[in-house]
Parts: sequence; structure tokens; C-alpha cells
Amino acid sequence: MSLHRWETQAQRGRDILNNSIPKQWLAPTDTLPPAAQKNVIDFPRKSGLLSERELSITELSATQLVTEMGRGKLKAEEVVVAFLKRAVLGHQLLNFATEFMADQAISRAKELDAYFQRTGQLVGPLHGVPISVKEHIELKNRTCNTGYVAWVDQIATEDAYLVQLLSNAGAVFHVRTNQPQTLMHLCCVNNITGATLNPYNRTLTPGGSSGGEGASTGFKCSPLGIGTDIGGSIRVPAAFCGSYGFRPTSMRLPRAGLKVAASGQETINGVVGPLASSSLEDIELFQKAVLDQEPWDTETSLAPVPWKTVTPNRNVTVGIMWDDGCVRPHPPIVRGLKLAKEKLLAAGIKVVDWEPFKHDHGYKIISSLYYPDSAALQRKIIRESGEPVLPLSDWVFNFSRSSPLSHPEAWELQHDRDVYRDDYNALMKSRGVDFILSPAFPGVAAVYGESHYWNYTAIWNVLDLPAAIFPSGLSVDPKLDALTEQDKKYKPRSEVDEREWEKYQGPERYEGAPIALQVTGRHFKDEETLAAAKLVEEVIKGEKKDSKL
Repeated sequence: MSLHRWETQAQRGRDILNNSIPKQWLAPTDTLPPAAQKNVIDFPRKSGLLSERELSITELSATQLVTEMGRGKLKAEEVVVAFLKRAVLGHQLLNFATEFMADQAISRAKELDAYFQRTGQLVGPLHGVPISVKEHIELKNRTCNTGYVAWVDQIATEDAYLVQLLSNAGAVFHVRTNQPQTLMHLCCVNNITGATLNPYNRTLTPGGSSGGEGASTGFKCSPLGIGTDIGGSIRVPAAFCGSYGFRPTSMRLPRAGLKVAASGQETINGVVGPLASSSLEDIELFQKAVLDQEPWDTETSLAPVPWKTVTPNRNVTVGIMWDDGCVRPHPPIVRGLKLAKEKLLAAGIKVVDWEPFKHDHGYKIISSLYYPDSAALQRKIIRESGEPVLPLSDWVFNFSRSSPLSHPEAWELQHDRDVYRDDYNALMKSRGVDFILSPAFPGVAAVYGESHYWNYTAIWNVLDLPAAIFPSGLSVDPKLDALTEQDKKYKPRSEVDEREWEKYQGPERYEGAPIALQVTGRHFKDEETLAAAKLVEEVIKGEKKDSKL
């Protein structure tokens, strides 16, 4: 049987991936966990495929790696090789990569080592740090398909501006990561490289659209990664995969060189931002390394706001949002919030309950503004190759209006958006709430094909507020997270609430998944938001991270 044209085209994308994998580091297939094994997070240590030193290196944070390289205790080359080896193993288990860049990464690491040996200095604040890159972020002379088969042969002519800035700071780019068709799923699957899996439970999605980055940082294939977010696409993968993520206020980090179908859309601004394997401190390291280079002097649409150092302040009021008024969170999420409240109160931090303000209204605004053209451009790109429209792509296309917005309709919605932003900010001020602690998703993660409800993250996109994700240290527990008799009597408020609540048939469905929390701050208070998230995480976990090689 002959292949369809789109299948031949998609195969070229798979060939790029397969030809790029460093074969010398592939684990023999008979040593890999069986396909039925859900949790593979500990496999690198149990497998014996990485040395103790390589395991130690890959378990360090980016901040710690730079410190050790600055002390001469580590070389950039051994750091990059260790993360490449772990990434190859991670890809075998999770299918998270779209292309490895081993030769280029090792060559760059050798240059950094030579510079350090010659000068005794680091190139910059990210010297030798391996960073994974979401595929639709352009890298010079490499394909950039954005999850569309029609774009498999498109070649970037230069690095995205953010990549250039990170490179200036000393970063090394070693692997590119998977994303869904259209970039608009909270799952991670396309017709080129297929589906990426969650390292904590391979029956669950790693989230999306930066799902490859979630798996990469969650499995510690990279200490830092670059994702993008227009409705939760950084934060949801971080939450699902037990890593860290940050949605900055829009127009802070440069977006030039991010290939998307709707380039130039301003109804809802997408943002680019970091994910990290080990700490919020690394998120701050990433942000500062970029903004200290004053990118607004080149990308003039950016706000000229330098990064400032903010220390955590215990004299704050944290509002806990238990429920967004639309969709009830699952039991494990509620347990995580209860622990947070208990620990914060015990630490003397003021905590109040946050009653959500018109989140259904915010959801209507953002869902109408995602596709002002009713996804006509996205549909056109899919038709160009003839590739199948995946179920969640079809769902999200129909999630918006059936007809394009007229200019007056768009103006009205954008006016509603801006009024809603001002009203929400005024309410936070009047209630004296500095930060909001909330879920990132109704559940800990989604079974593949079930990531339909975005508004625990998308609400902060329509409001354009900075938000950070961190793991609570808890995970799903079969006993603690079983449905209670009261849970079983719950009467959903709507069809959407019923759909999401019925997905929780018991904790077994989400076995092993980490429980994450989200801290949201005020507009352009990015530094304060990260500081607050660091404080909340430290209080909940009762420890400061200070591991060494």
C-alpha cells in the first residue's frame, strides 16, 4: 500500500530525529522498562547506564552547575555529555525529542572550557548550562515545523533572538523538544514525531504545548528549557512533570524567531519563558541572564524593564483559590492546597480564601480571542499537507467561534479584556491580596486526550499576570486521595464541571503523578512573584535546597 504524501513528508521529520540520536548512548532495548511500567523517573539511577558522577551532574541545578564550573570542579564538556546521555535515555522512554544536537553542543562546550582555561573566567551567567529548546523556536540552519507536516522542510535562517541572548550568556543547546499539532493542546502529540509521555506515569500526558520541555526537565534531561505559553503551555507541562515553570508578564522576553501560524496576533499575546528541573532559583537565573542584556534595545516592542533582585518577604497576604467557580479540582489538588495553607499559617504568613472573580467571563473572552479568524490559517496549513486533524486540534478549533470576528467584535472583546484586567487588579488591591495560590489544572495531570479545561492557567493569560509553578513535594496517594462519600454526592454546576469531575474515577488513574501548585502575582511584578513562589515552596517543604556535587 502506497503512503499518502503527508506520510512521506512526516517521515522526513522523523528521519531528522532518528539520524540525530547519538547511537553510542542508546540503551539496549532489552534493558529498558517494559511498556506497561508507568513510572520511569528512577530508571537512570537503577539502569547503571550513567556513572555516579554523571548522575550527580544531571541532578544538580543550573545555578549549582555554574558554581561548580566557576570553581573548576566541573568542565562544560562533561556536563553536556552527561545531560546528552540522560536525554537519549529519556527519549527512549518518553519520546520527548525532535532533534539532538550532540556534535554542536560538545563543540560549544569545548570552546567554553578552552575559554575558562585561558582566562579563569566564565563566559557568562549560564556558562556551560545545557538548555533544551521547544521545536518551534528557531535555530539557524535547522528545520522548524511547529508541529505541522506542511512545514517539515522549512529551514530557519538564524537563531531566535532569545537563543542568541542565552548563547551570549554561555548556554549550550543540546536537544530540541516535541510539541502538539497547532501548539494549542495541553497534550503533546503530532503527526510527525508522535506522542510524548509523562515520566511519572506513562499513561498520562506530559502536558502541552511545551510537553517535550515538561518531559525533558521532569526527567532531568536538561536543567533549563525554553517553552512558550498562551494558555498554560509552560505551566501545565511543568505541573504535570514535577518540574518548575514560569509565565512572565507579556512583552518582557523577546519573541522574535518563534515560528507560529498566527504570527502578529495581538488579541492574546503568547509569551516565551523558562522551565527548570530543580529550582525556582534557576528560573530567576534564566530571566536575569536575558534581561541584563537589555533586549528591548533590539526588539523594540518589549517593555524596557530591567530585572531586579527581590528577596522573599514574609509580610505578604496569600489568597488561596480553592476552586475557580467553574470546575472543581480533584482530591489530590485540594490536599496540596490544604497542606500549603497549614504550613503557611504555621509560618506566620497571612492567608485568606480567594473568591474568584468572574472566571467564566474571563474564559469566554480568551476563548473568543484565541482564533479571531476562526482558525482559518491553522486549518489551511493542515490542508496543505493533507495530514489528519488530530482530535484535540479539532476540539480546540471548535472551542472558538464558528465565524471570524469582525473588527468591531474584536474591538469589543479587547475592551472587555482590558476592563476585566483592571477590575481584577482593583479587587486584589481592595482585598489586600498580594499573591494568589491556586491549582494549575483540575487534576494532577491528564490522561491522553482528556486535557480539555485550561482556565486554571489561561485566566492569568487573559489577565496578563506572571505565574510560577512548583512541585509541592506530594504525589497522588491511593489512600489519601480516594473519593469520600461527600465527593461522591457532588452535583456538578455545569456540563464542563461534570465532564472534568467524572474524569477522576479514583487515584489509581493518576498513580505516581506529582501534585503541583501555582503562584500568581500582579502585572509586571514578575520578580516579586518568583520570590513569593520560592517562599511558599520553602515553607511547604520545610527545607532549603543546597545539594552539592
